[in-house]
Amino acid sequence: MFTSVNFFDVYLRQGLKTINIMAQKKAMSFFDRYLTVWVALGIIAGVALGYYAGDSMEALSELEIARVNIPIAILIWLMIYPMMLQIDFSSIKNVGKKPKGVIMTLIINWLIKPFSMAFFAWLFFSHIYQAWIDPSMAEEYIAGAIILGAAPCTAMVFVWSYLTDGDPNYTLVQVSVNDLIILVAFIPIVGLLLGITNISIPYNTLLASIIIFVVIPLVAGVITQHVMIRARGKEWFKNKFLPKLKPVSIVALLVTLVFLFAFQSNNILSNPLIILLAAIPLVIQTYFIFFLAWFVGKKIKLPFRVLAPATMIGASNFFELAVAVSITLFGLNSPAALVTVVGVLVEVPVMLSLVAFANRQQGKNIAE
Repeated sequence: MFTSVNFFDVYLRQGLKTINIMAQKKAMSFFDRYLTVWVALGIIAGVALGYYAGDSMEALSELEIARVNIPIAILIWLMIYPMMLQIDFSSIKNVGKKPKGVIMTLIINWLIKPFSMAFFAWLFFSHIYQAWIDPSMAEEYIAGAIILGAAPCTAMVFVWSYLTDGDPNYTLVQVSVNDLIILVAFIPIVGLLLGITNISIPYNTLLASIIIFVVIPLVAGVITQHVMIRARGKEWFKNKFLPKLKPVSIVALLVTLVFLFAFQSNNILSNPLIILLAAIPLVIQTYFIFFLAWFVGKKIKLPFRVLAPATMIGASNFFELAVAVSITLFGLNSPAALVTVVGVLVEVPVMLSLVAFANRQQGKNIAE
């Protein structure tokens, strides 16, 4: 029998559920609602900054360690650090009990993504763009796209995972496994698709990226977590300290976007058509890989906190590695190098749109 007690119990549960949904929407509405505006303003500001402060921007762009730009590294570090504060080493061992997310990521990254990128690059540069691009140049554009597609993301995955409330422990494992596989699979896949046998990984770039974007923020996060919890308690750390860092990550992300476009403003303004042409297949590839992974992840019933970073890691790229390899193989001013740079430019705004999509889906799942 449906008694008044049952009625009020159901009513109360529904009320609490509604409040929870509204609270979550309120928490992310400011960033999500104006996402397109922030990205557009960041791109415009970056191009304008590069145009009017060209010499200064060029000097900043040349501040590198093993081809990893130092200003960008600092900004990415600021984005990653908040997520590293959430790492719980005691829970990492449990990731092995739920390997579906890792397995899906590996299949998408290494058995599908490089080949789909090669297909889209071949379709656009060799066929759709044949009226604008010489066939010999088209081959190099294709090569750059292939190199980009064969280098799955490392650092920025932590950022996308953090912005979608992904599981930090699972994300760390996914990134670590991909870093190990890059060492083994990158050369054979690029060699197979390009028909080049004398490829070498710039291990200094790879090692510098891992140390800067994984090891240092992870160690800093673990130390900070330990000190803060001992001083103020776990509840204060989780509910007071961590939420204050999210604006830091978002601001650093938008500043990164400004810097990336400022560094390449001359290329953008002097070659707008080729930048646009190169961007189209890269954007299509990104959305294709993301939604393929999203569909598969939903089918195998991955929880949202695993699904979101699992789809992001395949959609984004390890652009430091891709740029370094393309320059080594084809030269600094080659079409191949230009494509990898365009990959850098389109990645942040496109991935932010996917972050917004994922967060909206999370809201729908909660509402259900």
